[in-house]
Amino acid sequence: MTGEGDHLWDGDTLHEECGVFGIFDHADAGALSVLGLHSLQHRGQEAAGIVTFDEGHFTAERHAGLVGDAFGRGSQAGRNLKGRFAIGHNRYSTAGGNRAANIQPMFADLAGGGLAIAHNGNLTNAHTLRQELVAQGAIFHSTSDTETIIHLTARSAKPRIVEKLVDALCQVQGAYSLVALTSKKVIGVRDPNGVRPLVMGKLDDAVIFASETCALDIIGAEYVRDVAPGEMVVVDRDGIRSLFPFKPQEHRFCVFEYIYFARPDSTLEGRNVYEARKNIGAVLAEESPAAADMVIPVPDSGVPAALGFANAAGIPFELGIIRNHYVGRTFIEPSDSIRHLGVRLKHNPNRAMLKGKRVVLVDDSIVRGTTSKKIVAMVRDAGAAEVHFRVSSPPTTHSCFYGVDTPNTDELLAHKMDVEAMRRFIGADSLAFISMNGLYRAMGKAERVAQAPGFCDACFTGDYPISLTDISGGARQLSLLADVA
Repeated sequence: MTGEGDHLWDGDTLHEECGVFGIFDHADAGALSVLGLHSLQHRGQEAAGIVTFDEGHFTAERHAGLVGDAFGRGSQAGRNLKGRFAIGHNRYSTAGGNRAANIQPMFADLAGGGLAIAHNGNLTNAHTLRQELVAQGAIFHSTSDTETIIHLTARSAKPRIVEKLVDALCQVQGAYSLVALTSKKVIGVRDPNGVRPLVMGKLDDAVIFASETCALDIIGAEYVRDVAPGEMVVVDRDGIRSLFPFKPQEHRFCVFEYIYFARPDSTLEGRNVYEARKNIGAVLAEESPAAADMVIPVPDSGVPAALGFANAAGIPFELGIIRNHYVGRTFIEPSDSIRHLGVRLKHNPNRAMLKGKRVVLVDDSIVRGTTSKKIVAMVRDAGAAEVHFRVSSPPTTHSCFYGVDTPNTDELLAHKMDVEAMRRFIGADSLAFISMNGLYRAMGKAERVAQAPGFCDACFTGDYPISLTDISGGARQLSLLADVA
């Protein structure tokens, strides 16, 4: 999977929707939030926003585009983000979801004071709840399920803001990690299954929440721990409180965080992402070897798995494809005449290295298969004698409803074809995916245990751990609704 910007060409990729950041009690809370969001840019490139609190006032700035463009050195944005408390959000919008009203954090003036929320994930009953709230007189301004949480919080009869938020979250289903800001508190919460990540750190006396540890590293903060599944951490002048207000559920952390979504320099749930990806590549080499002269990654996300494959197989690792990191935003609206050049604009074969060689191509996933097909053809055109395609995830056969923008299930290549048909479609000499048990072995488990897998792997198995209320009821997932002008 080729990552950021591929949706500009054919949508043949998966996208993590959001990254969140929060900080309590630091003089440079706003500026540190900008840095934290910059390090989480891979989790969302469509928009970024920050809300701060200072001397009785909330200040919000929300901008379309990348963090560096919106809050960069030459921008006026961010200059007014004063205060010692702040939360921030990076957004990748799902289909039709990039309107300004959907940019987070979202803010509302409640009876008990102001509340801002930044949310990573998807609620699977947001549309159902939204219909109920509208029937009761609620007025929505966005198509984001985050607004549903705000309305539920506002309507709670509980006396205090923390209790109101708990009351709201007890009514929702789905996967979420969120940070919330009031005039006195910064709050971090994970859903009871712990599908989406959230870590906690410290910088001097300041407490920090972030989607990944790389956001702590960039500001020189110390990693403390992961927020536990179903945990609400409340930080205020009285200290840090840990609450577990939800019914305990089976832990099902998203395994795709290790395969692709998280930055390789992050550590999540006690596992370094880079090492996890190398382990996956090594197991893949054991399961599906290939007689080849070199192993090359589909950059950049395929690099660690390709290194693991090469080391385990005893085959040289080479950069046979060079990535241009400066494409994506240059061709925001490509014409039909150049649209077909999308892969070549982003990836160029290292012809001198490939000519006459038997090549193992390692990528993290095959979604629709169109990008994989173009890359295989590109490597062949560069002179490769054989192209063996290896994938560091099992076949993606089902859509995700927990915070990942995926095509409809019937658009997924692995849902429509077996492996041999997929091989013919992408034009490779051989094609193999890591097995489910192999993936779990790479994660340090003996095998996948169906009764208690320990990860959310629904995109590979169809085993959805959280009820899909909206989908089963015939409604579309709220975050996938088209915007109204």
